[in-house]
Amino acid sequence: MDHSFADISGTDLAYLGDAVLEVMVRERLVKLGHGKAAPLSEKALSYVTAKAQSEALSKIEGMLTEEEEAVYHRARNNYRTSNVPKSATPAQYRRSTGFEAIFGYLYLEKNTERLSELFEAAYPEK
Repeated sequence: MDHSFADISGTDLAYLGDAVLEVMVRERLVKLGHGKAAPLSEKALSYVTAKAQSEALSKIEGMLTEEEEAVYHRARNNYRTSNVPKSATPAQYRRSTGFEAIFGYLYLEKNTERLSELFEAAYPEK
């Protein structure tokens, strides 16, 4: 992991990764022509909920580099139980926080190729 990002907390990386994933999901849905804003927002939920992200993580866990795994574990282990949404279990929320952190980290690294690779593996086109 680049030392300039070593002092960024896992939760801060997850915060950034949440936004990165949101843009990637919206870009995919728009390109696929899923229609107006309301249906797009509903379709986006199948990507961005803690449960969906936890499931997406399962598809890429074997692909992660050592650096990505370190980022994942740092964020996953630094979650707050008071933040868990009612629609997710604490385990799903922890996993989704780690998942988002990976995307935040890769964004800061400007590794767009790896971002795309993991996104496509995590969310095969439906």
